[in-house]
Amino acid sequence: MSVDALFRPFEVKSLKMPNRIVMAPMTRSFSPGGIPTSDVAGYYRRRAEGGVGLIVTEGTVVERPAARNDAAVPVFHGEALPEWKKVVEEVHAAGGLIAPQLWHVGSARGQGADWAPLGKVDSPSGMTTPGNRKLEPMTDEDIADTIAAFGRSARATRELGFDAVEIHGAHGYLIDQFFWSGLNDRADKWGGGTIADRARFGAEVVRAVREGVGPDMAVILRLSQWKSHDFGAKNAHDPAELEAWLAPLAEAGVDVFHCSQRRFWEPEFEGSDLNFAGWTKKVSGLPTITVGSVGLDGEFIAAFGGAGSKPASLDGLIARLERDEFDLVAVGRALLADPHWVEKIRDGRLDELKDFERSAMATLS
Repeated sequence: MSVDALFRPFEVKSLKMPNRIVMAPMTRSFSPGGIPTSDVAGYYRRRAEGGVGLIVTEGTVVERPAARNDAAVPVFHGEALPEWKKVVEEVHAAGGLIAPQLWHVGSARGQGADWAPLGKVDSPSGMTTPGNRKLEPMTDEDIADTIAAFGRSARATRELGFDAVEIHGAHGYLIDQFFWSGLNDRADKWGGGTIADRARFGAEVVRAVREGVGPDMAVILRLSQWKSHDFGAKNAHDPAELEAWLAPLAEAGVDVFHCSQRRFWEPEFEGSDLNFAGWTKKVSGLPTITVGSVGLDGEFIAAFGGAGSKPASLDGLIARLERDEFDLVAVGRALLADPHWVEKIRDGRLDELKDFERSAMATLS
């Protein structure tokens, strides 16, 4: 099957991509003290040189005390900003485009056995998992300060010369914790019995980011149904709920929805082959990014347990793209293992594609 559909240009607002391939955000934890290094800049530059249409950085956190749960995850404020400027310059020098992913982990704990939060943990209702109430819920002041922090990081995005911005609203982190009834049982305006009610916090974050970057920069919002501790969870159980969830977010200023699945080929709702990105585009009318084990035969959660993956056919993906079920394709582990993956796909050098091994996660190659 021809790969031409992957190499059509794509444009949204001031973002003009030469192809449909996005580098998915992947936490790398190579920024000591939260400051990205020259190695981080080189890592992103190599993907730009390899032909990626848009690079979305690893999650980089806004200015709240416990916004990150890993001391080597980068921040997006203060002393880190001049170093992010260097990252932008490296990517642009290679002819690439780049967007930071703005993040707050909420009540998601760190991975290390000795992890301890840096300050008060932000959580909609004080729960770490459904029914497990260990924390104090966020106050109105906490919520307002968090929204403002996203806005400040968004302004920095524009000032540093990034090409777009992505908000992390997926995978059971703070914004998604507000979306999910399992962790948000607030009785005030930040909670409620419907997904539209619980979308208010996310919509206000989007509004602050839109104000921060201005009207012309593309705002991407990453969403998922699944959570890192509950793969079967759903915020929207049917297309009507999905539309109710997305509408306030679109109205607040989202330009593109980045729809995270563990396996892009799995249908989202019964009775249709459309995946999460396909349904999101159908009910919102906005462009979408699909993601989830693109180009590999194993899904990414297994990689954390040591599982490798081999290259897989792109025929099914391209057929969906040709039908315009979604607009862009995010690639994660395949690009992590091989910065030249895009060039090899474009040029038909499939025999040169690399396996993904867990060892790729231990270095910034």
